[in-house]
Amino acid sequence: MRPDERDTAYLWDMLQAARDIVLFVDGKTFNQFEKDKLTRFAVERQLLVIGEAAHHLSAGFQNGHPDIPWNRIIGLRNILAHDYGEILTERVWFTAIRHIPELIAQLVPLVPEK
Repeated sequence: MRPDERDTAYLWDMLQAARDIVLFVDGKTFNQFEKDKLTRFAVERQLLVIGEAAHHLSAGFQNGHPDIPWNRIIGLRNILAHDYGEILTERVWFTAIRHIPELIAQLVPLVPEK
C-alpha cells in the first residue's frame, strides 16, 4: 500500500528522526552513551518523534504494513512521554543500535525521494 500525502509526511519525519539517532550513537559504546546526558536526551527525543508520527499514520497504512511493529513503536513513545520514573537507559540504547537501523531499512522503500 502506497502512503497518502499525510502518511508520507509522517513517514518522512520517522525516517529523519531514525537517521538522526543513528548519527547520535555512531561510534559510542553503551558506557559512553550512559554517561552522555545530552546524547541520551537527544535519542529519547527522536524516539518520541518516531512514536508520535507512527501514532498519526492512518490505520489503513499501518494495517498494510504489519511487518513494522507499530504498537511497540508507539508504546515506547508512551513510556518515554508519560513514565516519569527512571527511563531504562539500556532499553533506549538497545532500541537505538538494534531496532532503529531495522526501522530505517523498512521505511526507506516507503518514503518517496524528494
